[in-house]
Amino acid sequence: MAVRLFEGKDHASAYLNYRVTPLELISTIISYMEKKSPGPFGLAVDVGCGSGQGTVLLAPYFTKVLGLDVSPAQLEMALVNCCPPNVTYKQSPAEQLPVDAGQVDLLTSMTAAHWFDRQKFLLEADRVLRPGGCLALLSYTMDMELEHGNTTEALNDVCKEFYTALLPYRNPHLGSSSVKIYTDMFASCPYPDKEWNECFRLRRTVSLNGYIGMVETFSNYQVMLKKDPAEAQRLSQHIRTRLLEAMKVSSPDSEVTVVVKYFYWLARKPL
Repeated sequence: MAVRLFEGKDHASAYLNYRVTPLELISTIISYMEKKSPGPFGLAVDVGCGSGQGTVLLAPYFTKVLGLDVSPAQLEMALVNCCPPNVTYKQSPAEQLPVDAGQVDLLTSMTAAHWFDRQKFLLEADRVLRPGGCLALLSYTMDMELEHGNTTEALNDVCKEFYTALLPYRNPHLGSSSVKIYTDMFASCPYPDKEWNECFRLRRTVSLNGYIGMVETFSNYQVMLKKDPAEAQRLSQHIRTRLLEAMKVSSPDSEVTVVVKYFYWLARKPL
């Protein structure tokens, strides 16, 4: 059974403002596709596209890009975001894609497939992919790290405190590790041409407030916020203060490097 989250307007807006886009992984996906098909490519479909930050990165490589999400609020944010002329959006569940059979060159999901009905989604992916078309599923672990000069170790001790406080609010659908969800899906995919990558470290310069905002978009923080708004806000402020102290700065706009640990798998439908 699929899980519906990230549907409120405030959450969708935060998602657009704070989530990190996997730009470097897009070139990895395209390189994988070009090993067997030099292109040009026709249709890419991004499932669970959210506010479209990853969807628009596909635009230079495909004639048409379709972003799909169950949340009207997320799709509204996607239209507010940069929208190239060859990108369109529709409301749709992952398990019933509004695409004809055998039409898709690339079907991807960026940090969303763990919410899908996995077996139904894989069957639907097989239906819409053309022979030789590719499936690319990527996500990242919550244990993001911060880097900043000689304060890196101290900062990451604070980050671990943040993640530990949020652990009791983790959605039981995810189990103990979202990585296992993706490895199970990888094992279930019948395509012989497939590859798994356990950890791709993506670095971005953000403000301390940007880091806090990113963690606040996560589902477990959102659950905490709903159950106990005062405690959720207290936790965010406590972590912000601890990070400022560790860096010996006063402004939450001070910059740090956030390290996001992506994992992904790629598969090609047989000809």
